[in-house]
Amino acid sequence: MALESMNMLPKCEANYTALTPTTFLKRAAAFYANRTSVIYEGTRFTWGQTHDRCCRLASSLLSLNIVKHDVVSVLAPNVPAMYEMHFAVPMAGAVLNTVNTRLDAKNIASILRHSGAKVFFVDYQFVPLAREALRILMSGATHEPSMPLVIVIDDIDSPTGIRLGELEYEQLIKKGNPRFVSVEVADEWDPVALNYTSGTTSEPKGVVYSHRGAYLSTLSLVLGWEMGSEPVYLWTLPMFHCNGWTFTWGVAARGGTNVCLRNTTAYDIYRNIHRHKVTHMCCAPIIFNILLDAKQHERRDLAVPVQILTGGAPPPAPLLEKIEPLGFKVTHAYGLTEATGPALICEWQAKWNKLPRDDQAKLKARQGISILTLADVDVKNKETMESVPHDGKTMGEIVLRGSSIMKGYYKDPKETLKSFQNGWFWTGDVGVVHPDGYLEIKDRSKDVIISGGENISSVEVENMLHGHPKVMEAAVVAMPHPRWGESPCAFVALRSNAEGTTESEIIAYCRKNLPHFMVPKKVEFLPQLPRNPTGKVLKNELRDRAKGFVVSENSQTVVDSHYQNQPILALSRL
Repeated sequence: MALESMNMLPKCEANYTALTPTTFLKRAAAFYANRTSVIYEGTRFTWGQTHDRCCRLASSLLSLNIVKHDVVSVLAPNVPAMYEMHFAVPMAGAVLNTVNTRLDAKNIASILRHSGAKVFFVDYQFVPLAREALRILMSGATHEPSMPLVIVIDDIDSPTGIRLGELEYEQLIKKGNPRFVSVEVADEWDPVALNYTSGTTSEPKGVVYSHRGAYLSTLSLVLGWEMGSEPVYLWTLPMFHCNGWTFTWGVAARGGTNVCLRNTTAYDIYRNIHRHKVTHMCCAPIIFNILLDAKQHERRDLAVPVQILTGGAPPPAPLLEKIEPLGFKVTHAYGLTEATGPALICEWQAKWNKLPRDDQAKLKARQGISILTLADVDVKNKETMESVPHDGKTMGEIVLRGSSIMKGYYKDPKETLKSFQNGWFWTGDVGVVHPDGYLEIKDRSKDVIISGGENISSVEVENMLHGHPKVMEAAVVAMPHPRWGESPCAFVALRSNAEGTTESEIIAYCRKNLPHFMVPKKVEFLPQLPRNPTGKVLKNELRDRAKGFVVSENSQTVVDSHYQNQPILALSRL
């Protein structure tokens, strides 16, 4: 009877509203109206002004016949317009598709075609790229193509007058209604954003986020990173990447200030940190090298410690040791597009402060524990579905489930079902669980090197290579081996002061610090590692290159215990 009575309690507008990240803007405008919301070179807005501009843009979108669930695409760097669209587009009931600015015209055309975008906003800097993408879109159509309405975003500080169509972004702002009321989100499961994967080995897939997932993921990351009120956030992470890991909405939730950045050069990063007293930023580990390699005239003193949330690739512990003395405090996160950005965060424990710095760096390099949004995270043997022991050694595939996981892949039910199996989302990443429950990624499943029956983590070898003072970045892949099947091959980019560094020097360094069977049998020097448009190393390209190495025997003997008394192998290119 008591249960029946509880079930009869009313669910109504007073005690239930759909979760949506657009409410963070409404709150910021109500309570922090005069606080600075956006800084972009000579431009400054308050939260009251940002709310006004977003309302105007949303109303203008409706006047352009945008209806619920229409896709609105944008190709732009981290400028105010890109930030505003994260609120204005869903406020109009539409779905935001932020396009990676590092893609080529063919890929952009593919995204516009697949998404069915009704409107395409283009920053003036990318007009030539967009024009070519639209040409491909038109020429590649087998029937009458659906051409999006194109709107140019001119530079707000120094208008260029560049046009690709009849409309310009600031014109829409001026014509819009500042008293516009956001389109109601009747169902929090409705789509809010469509983000395309980076596609390192296959065609990019369209990942659909829900209002609920974006809202909860935003709160989880703000809490997990311990982002306090009034943060000053520097946009070194592209907003097109998982909607800036949801911090496009998160900074509004904390009433903070967004420092927009068109170019992620060392000079621009240090200059903005110093000028605006930046407190927070997110970035991939590659930005660490930009900061570390800055010329003396590019550097600035940091007035306050800058909190960095990093992810996208496992940051080597030696790199963390180098970056923190500059005044940056690093927190490591792990995620993927399908998880609405970060899903795990390496929450720091006070007892670790007593440890030596190198031990602290190793702990920070781990991926950590689940954000609050996730119901569960595990590392499982895919064949048996059993969880791996918490020994920090046994590898399995990382699986996730919770409200921040995507709705699915747009127009791709087959891949959606493939990724959702046995009640879990399967990440494709291989990891271990340490005795304290913290996870650590060892590799992508396709990147594990199996040599003579031994599983070798390419990430572990890469971390060791990053400890060499002359190595700027490194990637390790499998190369063919006549006896052991596979063996590690290292591709290394050296620092500017590393003239004369040899392959034998790098291999000797690895022999001192790794089990011998994990030591690369070949080191190839490159000016820089090949990367995809989101900055991830293209290991498939490196694997193809490694297949071009052949093995010939000579009279020398390997001192390797794993290959004891076997002829050493000299490698040459095919």
